[in-house]
Amino acid sequence: MHAPDSGNGQASLIGCLTYQSRASAPPSDSELNDLVARARLRNQSVGVTGMLLYEKGRFLQTLEGPPEGLGQVWRSIQQDERHQDIEVLTEHFVEARLFSDWDLLLYRKREQAPPSLWDRLRRKHPLSQHVQRVVRDAFEANEAGLGDLFARLAESGWHGDEVASQLLEPAARAMGDAWLSDECSEFELTLGLGILQMAGHAVRYSEDAENLRSKTYSILLVSAPGEPHMLGPSLLADQFTDAGWSVEMAFPGSDQALANQIEHQRPDALDIGMSEALSRQGRIAALRETIKHSRTILADQSLVISVGGRLFAEASATAEHVGADHSRQSLSGTRLRMAELVAHARKVRGTE
Repeated sequence: MHAPDSGNGQASLIGCLTYQSRASAPPSDSELNDLVARARLRNQSVGVTGMLLYEKGRFLQTLEGPPEGLGQVWRSIQQDERHQDIEVLTEHFVEARLFSDWDLLLYRKREQAPPSLWDRLRRKHPLSQHVQRVVRDAFEANEAGLGDLFARLAESGWHGDEVASQLLEPAARAMGDAWLSDECSEFELTLGLGILQMAGHAVRYSEDAENLRSKTYSILLVSAPGEPHMLGPSLLADQFTDAGWSVEMAFPGSDQALANQIEHQRPDALDIGMSEALSRQGRIAALRETIKHSRTILADQSLVISVGGRLFAEASATAEHVGADHSRQSLSGTRLRMAELVAHARKVRGTE
């Protein structure tokens, strides 16, 4: 079946086509990401937007755009050997796009649902016994109690990365789940995360990046424009400072405010943090535009960009989705990975 053409006096309308198909072979995560990246470039060139759903070996995709461009994309899909049993579900004209911000949004349902937060905690990592207390103290604004706990854990030999990945991050997600379950208000969630953020400064990180201290690397840590939750950038600031980096923080309200900060600081790296408590899947397109804009600021250097937050920790999105160089699935270990990326970027530029 052909995509809508521009006849019948409907040239000003947007063609919309939805189809389903079966994957010839189940794609790996990297293959699926590559497919989407290539499709985005193709779609952008002909003005087509849309959504792609992949689940258990089957694709469901909606495409929309000018009839000529839509026809080009549709012919390409029909000739793609990765698709079998292609079936058109709907084909019509619409007056406005549904996916105007997405050259191609991918939603990938896991073959096996990830364990819930509390299922993960039942695996009894030694620090998991403290998660419920941390959540309670954060909601009760007991910053002193949390600070004492983190100080005692440090005295007991717990590495800061372990505290971050096994205690702070699970606590933040549990707080987000409490809000989703209407067990707290949005104000209480934001306040509780702020208390966790302040108490988290008592967590210290080891000298495992000592070999990097002879190099002067700089990073700008920001919350995504408009993001009210700042736990991730705040905790990363301690990690990068302990690792000897030059660290600046900002909480921009717009892409332009972020661009101004980048132009002023001229950092080697930029980390953009989404909420550590909530997934924020609806902000993928906006984050992609933020990153695209940020890359245009420093024409004479390669800015290494990482992203993080619950959205990436739970693999609802990846670096490829938003055009970043790295997506951190945890706060722990981020400084070492960013050091590798900055060193590589400097080597490419011939400055290291």
